[in-house]
Amino acid sequence: MLNLPKKVTVVEVGPRDGLQSFPNWVETDIKVKMIDRLSKAGYPVIEVTNFAHPKVIPNLRDAEEVMARIKRRPGTVYRALVPNARGAERAAKTECDEMLGLITVSETYLAKNQNMDREGAIDQGIKAFEIAEEAGAQFVMALGMALWCPYQGIIDEEDALEVAQQYYDAGIRRFYFAGSVGMEDPKHVNSLFSRATERFADADFGWHVHNLAGMGTANIIAALDGGATSIEGAICGLGGGIVMPTTMGSVGNFPSEDIIHMLNEMGIETGVDTVAAKEAAADIAKMIAVEPRSHITHCGTRANVQLKGQKNPRAHPT
Repeated sequence: MLNLPKKVTVVEVGPRDGLQSFPNWVETDIKVKMIDRLSKAGYPVIEVTNFAHPKVIPNLRDAEEVMARIKRRPGTVYRALVPNARGAERAAKTECDEMLGLITVSETYLAKNQNMDREGAIDQGIKAFEIAEEAGAQFVMALGMALWCPYQGIIDEEDALEVAQQYYDAGIRRFYFAGSVGMEDPKHVNSLFSRATERFADADFGWHVHNLAGMGTANIIAALDGGATSIEGAICGLGGGIVMPTTMGSVGNFPSEDIIHMLNEMGIETGVDTVAAKEAAADIAKMIAVEPRSHITHCGTRANVQLKGQKNPRAHPT
């Protein structure tokens, strides 16, 4: 018997994780319209941008302007990634509700992604947390490449837990593990979450999910059964890391509209209407000229499929 929560927070990361590696520049006006459309759909948390150095992520060099221009919906948390203390200092000068620190458990990927060793990254994450605290912003610590890395393969669970321990000892109580590639398996995901939620009983853990190998749906259920309280996806399935091997192509995030559809159908409260998420995906796909990867935008909801069946019945062949 699965042990699933009654309520899950669905975090939308498309404006940040989706656009950071987008093949072309998306105008600031479009970014703002995209975020406003997600707000209208009722997403409870939207990851707006990344306060990385513009030379590292030029696609998000307009972070301050985007954060200043979006229309804020009461009840929505507007979050930004802060990869280091300098990024947190920039975010603190904006109306950022929540900051997201970042470390990748894979040390090989960490060196490529953030140009730091583990000790330096942990120090920067703690400093970012302290800056957020001083600014009155909420803080979440992301542990990327927590289970599998294209450069190292499987990541030992104890390694991920020990990294979390150092942040926990500094006072951080909100985390997420990231399946940053989509090659993770449900048994490993469930084990890591079960161990983490037992070891850090007063902390919250979320799951950032990609779906390269097609195990994303199973991994969501495995994470929730292990104690995850939030799931992160990106509208239309946008996104992917900035230093993935060049031959891998896109490793897009799990579409948030599919996450909402599935959880709502399971009777798990998300606070987001399925049709609203589906319509937002269709609108945003037009804004940035992409084909959405979600099942719901192609096949529709259960109600849509049932209606098609009623309108187009087949008789028994005679």
